[in-house]
Amino acid sequence: MTTNLTNIKYGLALVMLGLLFGIGLGITFGVNEDFFKEYVAQGVAAHPELHDAQSQAKIWRYAQRAHFHATGIATFSIGLLLLVVASGLKETFKKIAAVLIGLGCFYPFAWLSMFLLAPSIGTDAAHSHPTTELFTYIGTGGLLLGLAILLANLFLGLFSESNDRYQRRQRGQQKSDASSSPRFLPPVMASDQRLVKRDRDMSSSVTGIGT
Repeated sequence: MTTNLTNIKYGLALVMLGLLFGIGLGITFGVNEDFFKEYVAQGVAAHPELHDAQSQAKIWRYAQRAHFHATGIATFSIGLLLLVVASGLKETFKKIAAVLIGLGCFYPFAWLSMFLLAPSIGTDAAHSHPTTELFTYIGTGGLLLGLAILLANLFLGLFSESNDRYQRRQRGQQKSDASSSPRFLPPVMASDQRLVKRDRDMSSSVTGIGT
């Protein structure tokens, strides 16, 4: 089992970190939820021109979504990684797909980024902030690309180890056939040999007449 997990260990490490982040955030909510709400309230009070009556509830919801997405994405990513292990992907593509799927765990940090930034810059600005967009693109892009590689193998047979073995067998068979096939002389060489034989016959005839 350990050998099978070797190809996905880096992706699995990312997924486990995402899962721990989600669990840790949930525990923090349970221990001191007021800390998060006070952070939001203080930021909104300091920048009233950027907020409306719904801002506090909306920003608090960002933190909750970071928790929900972290645990949810990590959970189904573990299932995807098990499919990667069981798939017929080449070892190299298993490693690539696993890492890409693991990058999906960066997406919850986009919600955390919005939670941290929104009180001071507003919800719209936090949503389009470069940090938020970076986590969004890395998370969604990595997950979708890794999933595409896995599905291409499962349903189309692409990037498969068995395809390589088949091609190697075909090349080996072609080499074997080429080495065992009779060797034919090129037409020019065959013609030259006939001329040499004719010259020898003529020489023998002349020698016979002379004697």
